[in-house]
Amino acid sequence: MPDSPLRVIPLGGLGEIGQNMMVFEYEDDIVVVDAGVLFAEGDMPGVDFAIPDITYLIENKDKIRAILITHGHEDHIGALPYVLKELDVPVYASRLTHGLISVKLRERGALKDARLNVVEPYAPFKVGKFRVEFFRVCHSIPDAMGIAITTPLGIVVHTGDFKIDHTPADGHATDFASLAQITADGVLLLCSDSTYAEVKGYTESEKIVGEALDSAIREAKGRVMVATFASLISRVQHVIDAAIKYDRKVTVVGRSMSNNVNMALNMGYLTAPSGTIVAMKDARQLPHNKVIIMATGSQGEPTSALVRISNGQHQDVEVVPGDTVIISASPIPGNELVVAKTIDNLFRKGANVLYSRIATVHVHGHASQEELKMMLSLVNPQYLVPVHGEHRHLISHAKLGQSMGIPEENTFVLDDGDVLELTAKEGHVVDKVQAGHIFVDGRYLLDMHSNIISERRRLAKDGVVVVSVVLSESTGKAFSPPEVVSSGFAELDESQDLFERTSKMVTTNLEEGGAGGLELEELKAKVTDSISRFLFKETRRRPTVLTIIDQV
Repeated sequence: MPDSPLRVIPLGGLGEIGQNMMVFEYEDDIVVVDAGVLFAEGDMPGVDFAIPDITYLIENKDKIRAILITHGHEDHIGALPYVLKELDVPVYASRLTHGLISVKLRERGALKDARLNVVEPYAPFKVGKFRVEFFRVCHSIPDAMGIAITTPLGIVVHTGDFKIDHTPADGHATDFASLAQITADGVLLLCSDSTYAEVKGYTESEKIVGEALDSAIREAKGRVMVATFASLISRVQHVIDAAIKYDRKVTVVGRSMSNNVNMALNMGYLTAPSGTIVAMKDARQLPHNKVIIMATGSQGEPTSALVRISNGQHQDVEVVPGDTVIISASPIPGNELVVAKTIDNLFRKGANVLYSRIATVHVHGHASQEELKMMLSLVNPQYLVPVHGEHRHLISHAKLGQSMGIPEENTFVLDDGDVLELTAKEGHVVDKVQAGHIFVDGRYLLDMHSNIISERRRLAKDGVVVVSVVLSESTGKAFSPPEVVSSGFAELDESQDLFERTSKMVTTNLEEGGAGGLELEELKAKVTDSISRFLFKETRRRPTVLTIIDQV
C-alpha cells in the first residue's frame, strides 16, 4: 500500500454557490477539477464577479498535470480565462463544454495559447499518476460529466453537478450502469453535489420546463421574451421547439448568449430549421405575436440584456404592454433582491412576467435528498466530502451520508483552503492554504483585502465628504473659507448648517495648528482626522473624508 497520502484541497465552491475549484494532489502530481466564477453579491460593490484565489496553484505550477472540467456553466468554467494566464496546463472537457470554453476564451482574447482537449465519456486517459475517466450525468446542460480519478490510493469520484432525470432534454440520463462498473472495485472518496441537499424527495424533470414554456408561448398574445443563463443550451432548445410549433421567429440579444447559440448550432447541440433564428433587425419588422426574444439577465446582472430592457436602456428592445417575459432560472442566493427589482420594473412597464415562484418555467439541475442517497448507495465510498454548496448544504449532505452508513469520522465538511489528507486507514485536515475571492472589476483583479473594496463598502454605507481649501504658501493661511461638499452623506437642506460649522472648524484647526510648519501630507492627514472626529460627534456616522489642500 502506498505510503503517501492523497491531499484534497478545495479552493472554491465550499461554503458558497459558485467559484467551484477542487485540487487533488498525490506526491508531485496535481489535477484540478473546475475553475468557476462567483456571481457578485451585495457586499461586492462595483465588482463584476469573483474567481478563486489560485496562489497555491501558482506556487505549485510545476506539479499541475491537468484541469478537468465537469460541465459548461459559468460557476465551473468562468475563471478559466484568468487561471490559464497564470498556468500553462492542459484542459480536458466534453465536446459542448469545450465549445463553451472556446467561446469564453475567445471573448477574452485568451484562446490562442490555450491547450484544450475534447474527451469522450468512458475513454480513460493518464495524467501523471492519475487515471481519469469521465462519465455521463444529467444536469441542466448537455454533456455534463462526473469524473472518476484513479489514484495510487484508490478511486475518487467527483459527481460534478447532477440530478437523476429519466426524461432529460438531451436524451442522456445519468449513467448509473457505467458508474457501477467504474466503482465496482471500491471507492476511496466521493465528492458530491450538495446544492439541494436540504430538499426532500426528488428533483423534477427538465421535461416539465419544456411543457411549461410551450404552454406559456402558446398562450402569449404578444411578443415573448425568455431570459435564462447564456449556457443553458437545453432551455434554448425548448424555446426553439415552441417557436417552430407556434410559427414564431427567435432572435437572440446579449453577446454571450449569441456566441453560445451560434457555437451550439454549429456543433449540433441545438437544432433549428433555416430561418427560425433571425437577426434583431429582421425581428423588428415582424408582428409582436410572431417573435420570441432570448436574452441574458436572469440573475439581475446590471449590464445584461434583460436588466437594460427592464430599465428602458436597451438600444433595440423596449417593453410594451402585452409582452410576456419568462425568467427561466431561479435567483442564485444573494441575487434575490436585484432579480425582484428587475421583475417589478417589467411589471411596471406592462409586461406579464412568469418566474419560478409562480410558474414551472424553471427546475433546478441538482439532486435532492433521495437522489443523493442513490448516489451514495451506488458508490459506497470510504470517505465523503460534500461539495458545491453553502455550509448548511454541506452539513445536510454529510448527515445524509452518515445515515447511509458512512462513519462520522470519514465525513468531512471542509472550508475553502482546508487541506485534507487521506490514507487507506484514516483522514485528517492537516493544514490551511491561501484561498478566497479574487474580485474581477473590469480589467483589474482585486484581492479580498483590497482597500478599494473596503472603501466602496464604506462609501455605500456612509457616503463621502470632500473638503477643499487653498492656502498661502508663504503664510500658511487660507485665502477663503474651506469648501465642504458631500455625496451620499446628508440631504442638502440638512447639511448646510453642518458644513458651515465644519468649514469653521477646519479654519480654526489650520490657524491653531500652525499649518505653515507641517508638510502638506501631514497637514492633510491632520485635517482629515479632525473632520472625521467632528462629523462623528455631530452625526454618529463615519463618512469617507477626502481633504484637498492646494498651496499658492
